Amino acid sequence: MDTATPAVTAALHDGTSVIAETGQVDARRHGELLLPAVHRVLAEAGTTLDAVTGVVVGVGPGPYTGLRVGLVTAATFGSALSVPVHGLCTLDALAYAAGRDGLEGPFAVATDARRKEVYWARYDASGARAGEPGVDRPADIAERLAGLPVAGAGALLYPEAFPDARGPEHVSAGALAALAAERLAAGAELLPPQPLYLRRPDAQVPKNYKVVTPK
Repeated sequence: MDTATPAVTAALHDGTSVIAETGQVDARRHGELLLPAVHRVLAEAGTTLDAVTGVVVGVGPGPYTGLRVGLVTAATFGSALSVPVHGLCTLDALAYAAGRDGLEGPFAVATDARRKEVYWARYDASGARAGEPGVDRPADIAERLAGLPVAGAGALLYPEAFPDARGPEHVSAGALAALAAERLAAGAELLPPQPLYLRRPDAQVPKNYKVVTPK
């Protein structure tokens, strides 16, 4: 499952291939849409939640509010089912999907970070991420990514900075699950299911409280 972008997406993978997948783009309803999405993929696959043997969740980078919905849900499933919960960079899953769609490296991936910024990362000719993800204004990284195709909603939002914008626009849980299955089968360790925020959340506790004393 992934809720790090406006896409709320869930999929079921049997270790070989994706057997059910769903997704809906709505940046304000992650909490409302995720559990119904999980129920849909289980129903489509003709199975139940207790048959799940592991959970993979996108850890971002992404906005705080949406990202935590997927992480908390994944952690809850893992605890209730006593199964492992793995994290995977959302940008890596988007890059993996772009590669399956025929995009050849080197290239970059960019998602919408709001505040007129993008979350982004570069990928080499093999599709492996080159360096850590970043968050920047498009104009500040346009020269660094000049000449590279850039996949994702962040690229499509800022065509002046990323003239060779490509799809897919949003991440899919099917790509997330397929990439995780490949890495686990190869003996690689996935990330812990901890959020990759890259910056402080918009909502913060006020520094100075107004003192109110009863009369």
